[in-house]
Amino acid sequence: MKSTFEIKEQFYLNQKPFKIISGSIHYMRVVPEYWRDRLEKLKAMGCNTVETFIPWNFHEPGEGEFCFDGWHDIRKFIETADEVGLYVIIRANPYACGEWEFGGFPFWLLTKEGIRLRTSNAVYLDYVERYYRALLPILVPLQITHGGPILMMQIENEYGSYGNDKIYLRALRDLMTKYGIDVPFFTSDWPDPLTLGCGTLEGV
Repeated sequence: MKSTFEIKEQFYLNQKPFKIISGSIHYMRVVPEYWRDRLEKLKAMGCNTVETFIPWNFHEPGEGEFCFDGWHDIRKFIETADEVGLYVIIRANPYACGEWEFGGFPFWLLTKEGIRLRTSNAVYLDYVERYYRALLPILVPLQITHGGPILMMQIENEYGSYGNDKIYLRALRDLMTKYGIDVPFFTSDWPDPLTLGCGTLEGV
């Protein structure tokens, strides 16, 4: 059943106030055989939502070599969370951090002439779009607006500690929208005026 999720002065699920009680389970750090067990344990703790990053280099280790099966089956992880009774928060931004190798960037990006990571650089954004063209169609039907468990999607992670390129942030939001993401977007930053000023985007 399709639902609505809104961020106003608080969270609203189907027009009713909703309190998110979330924990993180990074599927790429847990073998698939244990996904259900870990998600059930999270549910048993009293959580109603699970959050995870989607590291780019986990799904495109070689240029143009996309992997979304087995341990890389993000659809299966999200569907399992739904079966367990958990909503999902997705952080599918190109740079994940998450204490993951190279912040989730594929190493081969560094071989591209003229590329500047985490900026509005055209070379970089072209590779981001190629990745999103493969990834986002998997996530679209899993959004709460399509009857799935995904509540919202992050566009960048702690960007205020790195840069202040609003054109870049808008480009990420617009790319996600272009490929069918219609749940609310969010960013994550330290709670101080400088980083919030640099890392946030109006309407996100």
